[in-house]
Amino acid sequence: MRLGVVEYFDSAHYLPQHDSCGRMHGHTYKVEVVIEGEKKEDKMIMDFHEVKMKVRTVIAELDHRSINEILDYPSAENITEYIFRKLKKEFDYPLRVRVWEGKGKWIEISEY
Repeated sequence: MRLGVVEYFDSAHYLPQHDSCGRMHGHTYKVEVVIEGEKKEDKMIMDFHEVKMKVRTVIAELDHRSINEILDYPSAENITEYIFRKLKKEFDYPLRVRVWEGKGKWIEISEY
């Protein structure tokens, strides 16, 4: 069984030495987080509120900031890896993280 939540954050970044993304610009990022597990004692895998709060805590570090302050090369791939590493410490379940950079572009890391 899988449980998922979606959250959003807005940030700016630039990619050093990149032709079109080398200038500071911003995106609205959509973050999809899915955990996989079994219901505990026939109730639920995990409370949606608890999952959302863990995700919000991690993405709050990136929200309304220049991501270059956090990552040397803040590509969508590196942002996704950053979020995945942080969330992996929070969940004892197989995890999937998909980060959308604007519309129509996403990166995903999945343990299942």
